[in-house]
Amino acid sequence: MSSSVAAQLAFDAVEGKKVELRPHWSEDDLQRVFRAAYEQVFGRQGIYASEKFASVESLLRNGKINVRQFIQALAKSDFYKECFFLNNSQERFIEVNYKHLLGRAPYDQSEIAEHVDLYATQGYDAEIDSYIYSAEYDSAFGDYIVPYYRGFQSLPGMKTVGYNRMFALYRGRGNSDNAQFGRKNSRLRMQVARNSTNWIALPSSPSGMTFTTKSAGTLGTSAVRGDSRMFVIEAIAGGIGSRVPVRRSVKTYSVPFDRLSTTFQEIHKSGGKIVKVSSV
Repeated sequence: MSSSVAAQLAFDAVEGKKVELRPHWSEDDLQRVFRAAYEQVFGRQGIYASEKFASVESLLRNGKINVRQFIQALAKSDFYKECFFLNNSQERFIEVNYKHLLGRAPYDQSEIAEHVDLYATQGYDAEIDSYIYSAEYDSAFGDYIVPYYRGFQSLPGMKTVGYNRMFALYRGRGNSDNAQFGRKNSRLRMQVARNSTNWIALPSSPSGMTFTTKSAGTLGTSAVRGDSRMFVIEAIAGGIGSRVPVRRSVKTYSVPFDRLSTTFQEIHKSGGKIVKVSSV
């Protein structure tokens, strides 16, 4: 793509950007890997990350882990959970995982549903590992390349719709994933559910332009279409605010697919623990 178009759409700074930790690396090489990893995994919040991961940096420096495992540690950290999991809907969390860990946008509803089911049945760590140890990650990045935004390029096996979807997630290098229009809601919900494409709007588009009226403006108001399943959630009741040891009871919730993420958030915020999720 021409540099003028890339600059207009604000991805010229990240297009084809690849940082690799090669054999016989120097400290400068290692620092470039750290900076690229923090920016890719945390976005603008990455400026606060370096001081939080000194011990994990040491493991990579000493050869105890590789770059892939370093990325895994960042995505499983409490900081990543605070930034992208605890305050976002489940679908939004999956979107940013695709963006941060695979460098692209999710293509269709089946990809979203797969990860909702995975988190519901196996938990947070399994959800993160499903990206890090996927065949796609292995082919694109391997053990020593920091993930980067691939969704702006033509890739083998990439669906054409992924190009447009990427622009709904990437709104410029300096943009925060948590400060975009739409906040905690999915950016792709309606388009993915309807299997339709996204409009491409410039990152500088104000709230009255295409990006918000054709895409983001409707994200928080309509339920996901095409998935009418019901789920039963079994959770141990929380005890936030109580200093007295109490026997916690198991509570059962019966919720539709589009209420899964909200119910998960409510259980976690109350101090509860999910022990089983099953589809009925």
